[in-house]
Amino acid sequence: MKKLVFATALAIGSLTIGTAATPIIFHDGIMEDIFLQDYSEIAVADLPTAIVNALETDYEGAILNKAFVDDENNYKLEVTSLDGASTVLYADVKGNWLEM
Repeated sequence: MKKLVFATALAIGSLTIGTAATPIIFHDGIMEDIFLQDYSEIAVADLPTAIVNALETDYEGAILNKAFVDDENNYKLEVTSLDGASTVLYADVKGNWLEM
């Protein structure tokens, strides 16, 4: 029985499913698509004003460490809060926070 389970897992794992941009994985028996976001680092000074204002309003005192942008003009921000905790925030070009 163990050999059958191992052989099945090996066969499934060796299949090429999806593409490089949207690979498919199996997790707990459920097939899931993984959508990879390709972000490019930008200068913090190049962030749209709407995002800077949203950060100042909603995360008062947070320090912006790095900023990134993807092909769809969504932004990834690496910030440190006043208590020293690091977090990653996502926003669209209009300064609306995105859930990732």
